[in-house]
Amino acid sequence: MAHLKRTTVIVASAMVALTACAPAGYDGANSSAAEPVAVAAAEPTAAAEPEASATADAPTDDQAPPADVRLTDQLVGKKLPRMGQVVTDQDGWVLYRFDKDSADPPSSNCVDKCAQVWPPALTDGNPQLQGVSDDKVGTVTRQDGTRQITIGGWPVYRYIGDKKPGQWKGQGVGGTWFVVDPNGKKNLTCLPTGTPKAVAPPASGDSGGSDGGSSGYSY
Repeated sequence: MAHLKRTTVIVASAMVALTACAPAGYDGANSSAAEPVAVAAAEPTAAAEPEASATADAPTDDQAPPADVRLTDQLVGKKLPRMGQVVTDQDGWVLYRFDKDSADPPSSNCVDKCAQVWPPALTDGNPQLQGVSDDKVGTVTRQDGTRQITIGGWPVYRYIGDKKPGQWKGQGVGGTWFVVDPNGKKNLTCLPTGTPKAVAPPASGDSGGSDGGSSGYSY
């Protein structure tokens, strides 16, 4: 009986460890949930990107975003349970960075269908800052002429797979998308056990995206 009790304790402890860093909204009882169980990663060292200077001066010839494009009016640096330091927009949506982008010079390589899944954080002016240093925030001009916010030189995005503010289901997607911290670095506190795939781009006229499940999209 004592041996059985010890086995039960070990199994219970393992389950706690596995779910300790699960993204917000993760259902540990549902093995078909969209995102895999996440586990705590080692303290980021060499994997973290060096800080890069943001683009300080906004271009003067930018194209104004269309009226129906969602703008990011505020950046908020905060600490979320299990994930730690993140940056959200004014509505609490977690922001991400893309390894295939560049910070020096700032450049976005997420366009077309990629940008439908990962909407860029666009601005038509200077967003209000809370918990994010103004010397880390800049802008980059996208291919369509709109201005995208950068943090530490890295263009930042939302993820349509996040279904409510505070979720971070985009962490580790494709092995190239990561939650961004207030310095523009990758937050590697919690990483998925596998390599999640992005949700499908929204159908024409559907701004809500898919149901958040896995798809064959790697961006």
